[in-house]
Amino acid sequence: MKIAVPRMGNLSLIIKDMVQRFDLDYLETPPFTEQTMEIGAALAPEFACLPLKAVLGTFVGALAMGADTLVTGGGHGPCRFGYYGEIQRRILEREGHDFRMVVLEPPSVSLRAFHDSIRSVIPREQVGFGTLARELYLTLSKVLLLDMLDKRALQLRGLEVVAGSVDEALADAQEIVSRAFTRKELSAARKEGDARFREVEIEWDRPHLKVGLVGEIFVVLETFFNFDIEHWLGRRNVVVERSVTISDTCDPFHRNPVFGYPEHMVARMAKPYLSHEVGGDGLLTVGSSVIFARRGFDAVVHFLPFTCMPEVIAKGVLGRVSQELEMPVLSLSIDEQTGKAGVETRLEALLDLAWSNKAKSLHARAELQAVT
Repeated sequence: MKIAVPRMGNLSLIIKDMVQRFDLDYLETPPFTEQTMEIGAALAPEFACLPLKAVLGTFVGALAMGADTLVTGGGHGPCRFGYYGEIQRRILEREGHDFRMVVLEPPSVSLRAFHDSIRSVIPREQVGFGTLARELYLTLSKVLLLDMLDKRALQLRGLEVVAGSVDEALADAQEIVSRAFTRKELSAARKEGDARFREVEIEWDRPHLKVGLVGEIFVVLETFFNFDIEHWLGRRNVVVERSVTISDTCDPFHRNPVFGYPEHMVARMAKPYLSHEVGGDGLLTVGSSVIFARRGFDAVVHFLPFTCMPEVIAKGVLGRVSQELEMPVLSLSIDEQTGKAGVETRLEALLDLAWSNKAKSLHARAELQAVT
């Protein structure tokens, strides 16, 4: 098999780790481009959401490069993503491609289904259950470590003294972690990565905003579709935090170790506004927005693919969250026609509002202290 997997955040780093552990033949898919989207949009149903079109375009490119096994993720609940693997298979076969489609069910949905689907790529005859479980545990540990490094970079980038120093530390730390394979090596890599970040000069008392990123995981994590919002915000003295990561999505115990709030707590925070599961990341979007507001964040940016049903429901609820908790929320619907300039203009307006609200709050607090 020559395996290809679509890009999404740190997913390519994770796949590289797995192929080394299990000696798989892997073809790294190229980054997303406008041509990728044109190909996917031309083949996909018109009202399919962005991830289907983007991944479909990627798969066409991967097959042209020689891939014969395409691996994609499964899903659950009302979200249409769970059907996309089958839809993509039928479209690509209709176009005359000869390949094998493997849909990996997320371990957070069902460990048994995840095991059965991964055996399509790593057969029992090649790797025993004990070895499979051990190596997958180490891979997931590495995923968690990489996502924690990303989280730290998001928190520090808006406060760095020397522009680009956080990105340099992140790249060095990722390289250190990528070389680690055993539990002992991963533990040492964690310490080295922390030490590398401690070398970065940070201006802790710099005036800054705190902004949360919520929404559908593919658009939130993939920089091509969110126009690299993390760096854009970081250059404007903004401390950023994301509610979705690959580690949290893969965690079979629903603990959300990177975000820091388990699913039952997120659901409880969302309950006054959305009391039931709507599929995808919809409930997480609402609950995490409430959490960000309770923690004193200055604004939330909500990314959703155009026509994404769970996020459209969340968008309708977030207006009430914003009003009642007095925190600006900007929802950005992304499709293949979305332009960078328009998105940045709306983001600039959001930051202006957040700075204005922050100044009013500080002024009111100062007056109250003067009176008391």
